[in-house]
Amino acid sequence: MSEKATTKPGTDPAHYLQIKDIVKTYGDNYAVDHVNLTIKKNEIFALLGSSGSGKSTLLRMLAGMETPTQGQIILDGEDITKLQPYDRPINMMFQSYALFPHMSVEQNIAFGLKQDKLPKGEISARVEEMLRLVQMSKYAKRKPHQLSGGQQQRVALARSLAKRPKLLLLDEPLGALDKKLRQQTQLELVNTLEKVGATCIMVTHDQEEAMTMASRIAIMSDGQLQQVGTPSDIYDYPNSRFTAEFMGETNILAGKVTEDGADHTIIQCPDLQQPVYLGHGIGGPEDQNIWLSIRPEDINIYREQPPLEYNWSAGIVKEIAYLGSFGIFHIQLPSGKIIKSQVLSSYWEQYNIPMPTWEEKVYINWPDNQASPLTH
Repeated sequence: MSEKATTKPGTDPAHYLQIKDIVKTYGDNYAVDHVNLTIKKNEIFALLGSSGSGKSTLLRMLAGMETPTQGQIILDGEDITKLQPYDRPINMMFQSYALFPHMSVEQNIAFGLKQDKLPKGEISARVEEMLRLVQMSKYAKRKPHQLSGGQQQRVALARSLAKRPKLLLLDEPLGALDKKLRQQTQLELVNTLEKVGATCIMVTHDQEEAMTMASRIAIMSDGQLQQVGTPSDIYDYPNSRFTAEFMGETNILAGKVTEDGADHTIIQCPDLQQPVYLGHGIGGPEDQNIWLSIRPEDINIYREQPPLEYNWSAGIVKEIAYLGSFGIFHIQLPSGKIIKSQVLSSYWEQYNIPMPTWEEKVYINWPDNQASPLTH
């Protein structure tokens, strides 16, 4: 017999799902290491990390497919930590979609509802509602092998949402699709989830997918949460070298703080000819060693030396990757270090200047608020 839990009245929507000090060990190895996380109601939340980071193990514990070694999972006021998967108000959509090949689209969507012994009329109404929601009404009689990858993904989503779960778990939901179709489907999936007001946790290793679909992201590594925040917060204000490098392209420069005031910081970087100026203080001990993260799109390229005391260096263009709407320039500094700069193609047209070419001497510069100081 499964263990049931009662719902507490007046659950705070800001604390709809609470993951409290969750641990999962296999022998002496920590797959998930003391994770604490709160998910809001109707939020689309992404667990982002490379293979082996612990994100899928955490998702499986939420689904009830793995038993936590330690900790608590509370969903909408219920402690579901010890509930069996079939007793949890949770549905999980797998990367493979796991559609029944011998069933039609509408039969696949209805399957879970029939298992719950809902009245036939209610089953038909929900199936029709889900078919309209994912725009698959005219494919209702088709079998999965007669559908494209994107259509199969919609059917799997409709089946997951048909039971109106309190929490929807997506395991690499778009991983089976090619890049072009994946980009198109990302926004469709978000729109569908927002229409039904679903609370969703998705696991992905694709940074672009997480940034496009999720309202908040948790970056995982070695079973621990490295940083949690909105896509823009994590991208613009990483809290570590790992986060900065994992979340998109960046340039990392080692440096030492030489002056740290209330409204500015000056950092000396061995790879740069001029010191770096930040328009804010960072705190910490004097002469501390830090790193700076500067995104390629924040680095400007000039042919003339900027009339500035800080935040510039000379360099030589070593590589150019032209990607249509923008170009990526690999610029070698006098120290030998390579810095990447991403420049919109329209920039050169707007100012009617030729694009720099290979082996040309240039100067790079960045605004004083676009270098993120990192202490670890």
